[in-house]
Formats: sequence, C-alpha cells, structure tokens
Amino acid sequence: MTDRALRTTLTGEIAAVVEAVPGVAFLRPGLGGRLRSALPRGAGAAGGGRAVPAGVRLTRPDEAGPWRVEIHVVARGHVRTLDVARAVARAVEGRLAGLLPGEQPPKVAVTVTGLV
Repeated sequence: MTDRALRTTLTGEIAAVVEAVPGVAFLRPGLGGRLRSALPRGAGAAGGGRAVPAGVRLTRPDEAGPWRVEIHVVARGHVRTLDVARAVARAVEGRLAGLLPGEQPPKVAVTVTGLV
C-alpha cells in the first residue's frame, strides 16, 4: 500500500471513530465542505469519490517516528469539552494501535472548535 493510500485509509478510520464518540456533534468542516453546502445537490462530489475529512490531519515526519494526529471537532453543548477531547484522543489512540500494531503510539491533539 502506498503512503498516500495508507494515509487516506487511516484518515477515514480516524474520522469514523471520532464521529462515534459520545458528545461529538461532527468534525469541523473545511472550506471545501462549506462551499459544497452552498452548491446545488449533486454538484459537490466532483471526482465521485469521498473527500478526506477536513477535521482530521494526519502527518508523519519520518517513517520510523510516530504518527501525529490533529483533530478538530464540534461538540454537543450538554457535555464538558474536556471530557469529549479526552474521549476522542483515547478512541483514536486505541483504533490506531489496532490498525498499526507494533508501531510507536501516535501523538494525538484534539481541539474543540465549537459547541452546538
């Protein structure tokens, strides 16, 4: 699997895990998602494929080092944002440990960018 394919797969897995965490309303949309919401239905998916979630950024400075994951979420207003951020970080760390056994634990940073 190429590095780009691996990164895309991992980003999708992380996004699914994050969206399943109680208290998470959704991943923060990027500019593309905001513009897409203004377009008529059906005009948003230009390539027919699914877009990479804007609220997840996955990097790896070198092949031997740990993955770095930046997550931006919007939380529900009835929960403490600290609890949501911690739960998201634990969920992502657990999922990546299952997907990438034997690798260094990832460095996960979670930012709650809003409440709904």
